Amino acid sequence: MIPIVINIVYFMLSVALLLAFIRLTRGPSLPDRVVALELIASIVVGYVGVHAIDTGVSSLLDVAIVIALTAFLAAIGFARFLERGARK
Repeated sequence: MIPIVINIVYFMLSVALLLAFIRLTRGPSLPDRVVALELIASIVVGYVGVHAIDTGVSSLLDVAIVIALTAFLAAIGFARFLERGARK
């Protein structure tokens, strides 16, 4: 039962990643692209988490936490950039 569920989750994450990539490439504005990048980072964290469950390697959860923290700091940096605007 568990391998079937894990394969379904992998498929759903793959579809979500594809849709987020489409949003990233066709985003009408910079804030939309930033949101798409955040979504892609969250999906990657999901992939790593599911892979950790699938393989039983618990150290991959540390990798997922590092990716999530890095994405959070990048989101703060993008937010400050958008708030202040580009230098002229």
